[in-house]
Amino acid sequence: MNDGSVIDGDWEYQPLRLPPGVSRRTAAVQLAVHAEFAGWELSRVLLYADGTRKVWLRRRRTAAGIPGLFT
Repeated sequence: MNDGSVIDGDWEYQPLRLPPGVSRRTAAVQLAVHAEFAGWELSRVLLYADGTRKVWLRRRRTAAGIPGLFT
């Protein structure tokens, strides 16, 4: 996929990088928007020494999102 998402079994993962200047509160709001409007949930967060956060979001794949199936 061109948008950076990865498919693994029943789950679709979307990696995000949050730069060092993003506060914890701002990061939480951004992730809440992804969860509310796109169905993502938090899977993993790595915090690096420079303050950068690497976040993985995940969501269950639906039949409409699986190539080759038609409804």
